[in-house]
Order: sequence, then structure tokens, then C-alpha cells
Amino acid sequence: MGMGAAAFGGWGLLLPVIPLAVSESGASDAVAAASTAIFMATTVITQLFVPRMLQRAGHRAVLAAGCLLLGVPALLFIVSVEAVPALAVSAVRGTGFGMLTVAGAAIVAELAPIAQLGRATGAQGIAVALAQVLTLPLGLVIFAVSPTAVFVLGAVVPVAGLVGVALLPPTRPAARPPTAERVRLEVRCFLVPCLAVATVSAAYGGITSLLPIAESDRAAMIGLSLAVVSAAMLVGRYVAGSVADRVGIGRSVVPALVSAAVGIAVFAIAALGAMPAALFFVAAVVFGIGYGACQNDSLVMAFDAAGPARYSNASAVWNISFDAGTGAGALALGVLATSVGYTAGFTAAAAAVVAVAVVALIARRTPDRLSP
Repeated sequence: MGMGAAAFGGWGLLLPVIPLAVSESGASDAVAAASTAIFMATTVITQLFVPRMLQRAGHRAVLAAGCLLLGVPALLFIVSVEAVPALAVSAVRGTGFGMLTVAGAAIVAELAPIAQLGRATGAQGIAVALAQVLTLPLGLVIFAVSPTAVFVLGAVVPVAGLVGVALLPPTRPAARPPTAERVRLEVRCFLVPCLAVATVSAAYGGITSLLPIAESDRAAMIGLSLAVVSAAMLVGRYVAGSVADRVGIGRSVVPALVSAAVGIAVFAIAALGAMPAALFFVAAVVFGIGYGACQNDSLVMAFDAAGPARYSNASAVWNISFDAGTGAGALALGVLATSVGYTAGFTAAAAAVVAVAVVALIARRTPDRLSP
């Protein structure tokens, strides 16, 4: 949990700051949002190889390398936040983040009893969400005072995660079953959880990248509303984990998607003009609860579909969906915002989440088609 808090704390510090810094350097909204997209693109590419890394080097070595690659390159933002160098540094940092996301989720599944897997992933989600509650607004506030200071913190915080890594037990993925043994790893088993988390993460990527730009004259308020999103995610993740352990895996996905869609729609209304700050906070609470619940239940669904021998693969598939969605959403909504405005972009994101909720509901009513 300490390692996860440090990793995602460093990520959260710079997540809304880098697009804003690139925008202030003279780049368009689309280029500014591309800093998040590039970061997530290299994250996803790295995630494809992390299960093999875990087999060869173990969780601690991969997590340590991830902390260093996410943190240290952030110091280069002090030199320049022009589009090309900023995108290059974001690409390197994304590599470290890819290692951390897959290995961090996988080690929780390796260490937790199966009967408590939902609550274990929820507890890890609390650590991650609490870190973001603090760092998302803090990054924007510090950037307004001293850009250099926020970039230094963006380097130091992930590197501090090495302390947590050093205290982890030596762990490697469980041995895979013989090839003749049936493996519960079919594409159809991952369709709903991966589609759900990718779509909601796309909306999150667009919101975190574009709200600080859309409301640049109220940056502190937007930073606080993003912190509220993270706090609400904390509640959503743990509640969904408890429901998964006590009632059943997958029960929270549809309600979570509906909640997230409503929150995005309220953000769309708030982006119409000089709306009261309270509207942003209402949107943050509703969206954050849905987003957190969707994250947790979809992750447990992926672990359940894969089985203990494939936890690292399930973590990779889920994290690729999560991060690809975040990056694609930032880029797509950046393009939409440039061409048709912020409100239209957020409305399109809400509509996409509603569509996935319908797919998840249909899949829930036809479980035989999703059973391995």
C-alpha cells in the first residue's frame, strides 16, 4: 500500500500539471492532452511485457525499476516543457508506470487470500486514492507558485516508493499449469471488465487533462474537485470490493457505470460557462464513486476469470485496458474540445459509458456466454 501510494502519488502530482504546462508553453489543447496520451501509450506497451518480467525477475525488481523510471525523468521537465521534450519525457515515465501498475496489482492478488481478494484490491485502491486526493490539487497549487518545485516533487515521491518495495516479501508469479490443463483465460471472459474500465478511464483521462485548461482561471477549485474525485473513488472501490466478496463478483459494474455516466454529464453541464463551484463537486462525487467501484469490480472479475496461475496476465490485460482508455480519452476529448467544445466532448464521453453499461447489463443476463 505504501509503494502504491508513492507511485500513484507521483503520477497524480503531474497528471494535470503537464498538460497545463505544455498548454502554457504555447501548444494547442490537443497537443497538451497528447502528453497524457503518450504517457499512457508507453505504459500500455510496457504492460505487454511485464508478466514475463515478473516471471524472470520477481515483483520487487520490477517494482523498483518502475519507481525509478516514473520518478527520476520528471526532473527533465525543469529544463523544458515545450511540446517535443515534454512528450519524450512523458514517454519514458510511462514505461515506469507500466511496470508499477501491472506488478502492483498482481502482487496484491498473490498475497491476498482468494476469499478476501475483493477487499484486498479495495484496500490497495484506498492507498492509491488517498495519494491522489492529496497530490492532484497539490500539484496544481505548487505549479502556480513554483513549477520547479512540483517537478522535483514529481521525481522524489515515486522514488520514495523504493522503501515500500524493499519491505515486500520476495514474490514471483505462481507456476503456470501444464499446457494440457485447461486454462481459464478466454477473451470473452475479459470483454465486460476491460471494456467497462477502458471507457470510464477514457472519460477520466479527458476530465483530468482538460478541466484545468477549460477552467484555467479557477485552477485551485478544479484541483480540489479532482481531489474529490479521488476521495469518492476510495469509497467506491472499497464498497465494490466488499460486495464482490460477500454478494458476488460483477454485481457492482452496471450501477458503477451508471453513476460514472451521470457524473460526466454533470461535468458537461458545468463546462457550459461560469457555473457554481458546487456543480463541479457534485459531478466529482458521483463520477468518483462510479469510477472507483468500476475499477475494483472489473479488476476482481479479471482475476477471477484468469485464476491464480495467471494473475499477472490478468493484471496486464486489465491495466492495459485502464491505461489505454485513459490515454485515448485524453487525446480524443482533446480533439473534440478543440473542434466542438468541452461540453460536447464530455457529453460524448457520458454517452459512451451509458452504452457500455447496456452491454454489461446484457452480459449479466446471459452469464453462460461469459463462463469459461
